[in-house]
Amino acid sequence: MPATTPPSCDSGAQLRALYEPQGGTGQIFSSKVNDYVASRPDYPAALFDALRTKCDLHPGAEVADIGAGTGLLTQGLLAQGYAVTAIEPSDSMRAAADHALSHLKGYSSASGTAEDLPLPANSVDLITAAQAFHWFDIAAARTEFLRVLKPQGQVALIWNDRLGGDPLHTALDSIFAQYGGAKRGAMLAHDERSQVPAFFGTQTPLVLTWPHAHRLSEAGLLSLVFSRSYMPPRDSAQGQQASQDVRTLFQQLASGGTVAVRYTTVAMLGRPV
Repeated sequence: MPATTPPSCDSGAQLRALYEPQGGTGQIFSSKVNDYVASRPDYPAALFDALRTKCDLHPGAEVADIGAGTGLLTQGLLAQGYAVTAIEPSDSMRAAADHALSHLKGYSSASGTAEDLPLPANSVDLITAAQAFHWFDIAAARTEFLRVLKPQGQVALIWNDRLGGDPLHTALDSIFAQYGGAKRGAMLAHDERSQVPAFFGTQTPLVLTWPHAHRLSEAGLLSLVFSRSYMPPRDSAQGQQASQDVRTLFQQLASGGTVAVRYTTVAMLGRPV
């Protein structure tokens, strides 16, 4: 059996509890959809090449993208010719994905969570979760993923990690620390990668990384900051001050009207056992 974290030390549960007063995981990003669409990065082509070869996928393969949000990863999966179900608990985030992707062959979406998937047993070739693992109840999600995966199906946990030491990200960390409050503290205290072994059990996942980047205007950088779940509303007093800090930062670092936002894309591939 995989190791589990004692409830009293479950930093994931503590993080999720902070958002319960505003509706829990289904409502966390409801007010941040536009900022999310305007600023969050996509994923590099090399990731999709790796998923195809390492997970033995073929055109028409059934993929479930968990915590799909506005469909950033979903869109890249659809471009590979897969049939992708975007599972997302937020109605507003899922509506944004539907608006952007419903015209594409193979796309469908449904309300659901990692712990309660609206999918039949043994129906999925690949489960993906990008920027979503920190919201999971690990034991429940592991059980549910194994229920819906086909016998040879696999899981890909994916992140766009902000590049450590980069001047932009260092400055953004200071802004997040100043305005993020208890939710930001809980996010930092929850080391989600430490839960990966408990999720995969006795299998050690394959870990792959690639450099990735995109460029944002001043408006895009503001959206990136306010797309964070823990940042205050833009129209609040704190939000207005944070906006000014972001504008000052942009003026310091911009070149040609944009700033480069650099990431390391990380994928952990395997099947829980």
